[in-house]
Amino acid sequence: MAERFGSYQSEIYLQGFGGTKPEFSTDATRLESSAEALMEPGPFSYVASGAGSGSTVRANREAFDRWKLVPRMLTDSTDRDLSTSLLGTPMPAPVLLAPVGVQSIVHPEAELATARAAAELGVPMVLSTASSKTIEEVAAANGAGPRWFQLYWPNDPDVTASILSRAKKAGYTTLVVTLDTWTLGWRPCDLDQAYLPFLEGEGVAIPFSDPAFRALLDKTPEEDSAAAILRWIFMVTGTDRTWRQLPFLREHWDGPIVLKGIQHVDDARRAADAGMDGVIVSNHGGRQVDGAVAALDVLPEIATAVGDRIEVLFDSGVRTGSDVLKALALGASAVLLGRPYVYGLAHGGEAGVRHVLRCLLADFDISMGLSGNRSVGQLSPSVLRR
Repeated sequence: MAERFGSYQSEIYLQGFGGTKPEFSTDATRLESSAEALMEPGPFSYVASGAGSGSTVRANREAFDRWKLVPRMLTDSTDRDLSTSLLGTPMPAPVLLAPVGVQSIVHPEAELATARAAAELGVPMVLSTASSKTIEEVAAANGAGPRWFQLYWPNDPDVTASILSRAKKAGYTTLVVTLDTWTLGWRPCDLDQAYLPFLEGEGVAIPFSDPAFRALLDKTPEEDSAAAILRWIFMVTGTDRTWRQLPFLREHWDGPIVLKGIQHVDDARRAADAGMDGVIVSNHGGRQVDGAVAALDVLPEIATAVGDRIEVLFDSGVRTGSDVLKALALGASAVLLGRPYVYGLAHGGEAGVRHVLRCLLADFDISMGLSGNRSVGQLSPSVLRR
């Protein structure tokens, strides 16, 4: 029988019988408010806020609310199988941790805590280029856990090649290339506080430890951190790419490549035509374009168009087990969880990330069973009503 993530519910109730309650909520929709009380204003708004008025952040959640599950009865769903395999990565459930950078502004152990929690549960972690820890340090913390690497594409080819080589050597198996953040979106909450963590030396561990990047500097980052920070910021922002440049990635990465930030069906088709292995339907959690379409609203069209050719993953707005179920039913192969696990990190480091993940997986497991679904492979739009 597959792993029963839903048993976390019984574990919590039994601990309650002994007088122990969860240290923070099991409801991921409540974690933002409790995390705000724990975090400094700058770091909190950097994690929580979106572009412009925040309308895209709101639209992501509203899109989930427009779809309703239609439970079926007497389906023999006592035992459920949530496992899957994606781009050569076996997964206990179709859930990954989204790439979130600068985790040091949330907790001192940063990505190391996240990597350990993910590995313990077998959930793949996608490491951000904007990590507060090096590629190698996170790999060591992740151990035998599955891990992917996310690239913010530097405009220096030697630095790009060096970073990709390091990631491959450190056991990251799939490359996720973020396309929608080649420059920062207009984020008033961050601007009002004039807060950008990179300028304070956060989230730059990967370039600062990279030999190709260091070779470009007149002084080492240890000797002149300000100059190194500015050199890196201008290297990864301000330059939009073209489809013609994708072959460069193939030359320097021999594993699967997934393009993140796809929101138009024609872009998904171009990704498939270009030989990419997957796309992530995502609007960066509403952090880039104010007034953009909700990611879930474009998922069905994209999945229908290219789902038989490449893997279609999803992020932006996932908070609950039923959210995961809905996204899978609408054509996603798997979903990526972002802000909630970061709030868990703020609440309790590694244990906090583990708690948030176990809650989501338990909620998903139980929701699968109670809606009459035994395996993720059987999910389709027929389990939903709009």
